[in-house]
Amino acid sequence: MPPHTLHHVAIATPSIAEAAPLFQLLTGETCSPVEEIPAQGVRVAFIGTLELIEPMDPEGGVARFLERRGPGLHHIAFQVPDIAAALAEAEAQGLRLIDREARAGAGGHRVAFLHPGSTEGVLWELVEEG
Repeated sequence: MPPHTLHHVAIATPSIAEAAPLFQLLTGETCSPVEEIPAQGVRVAFIGTLELIEPMDPEGGVARFLERRGPGLHHIAFQVPDIAAALAEAEAQGLRLIDREARAGAGGHRVAFLHPGSTEGVLWELVEEG
């Protein structure tokens, strides 16, 4: 895969409202308004290039992540110019895909995830800005 620009680093938290002050202090950045992404079952807010993600669904993936691992690094995201091409290339290189097609993400972007089982245990998100 060609080099891509880091888009954001996501941190799972049970409460954006409770976590935001710490990350604002650490980064000197202001927290964006919270955005709900019902298709992914999460609420998100950005503080610079940090994305705070909070589960909306107690049975959803982020809630399960928090239950197993607690708050912390959830995924890293890279900007790609063409998400369909990036997914095809990732699969051709032997990487496992969580998403075969892009889905709606924060800010109107199109996103897709690569399985951490093929990326050294790290969940990767590909982001095509829309």
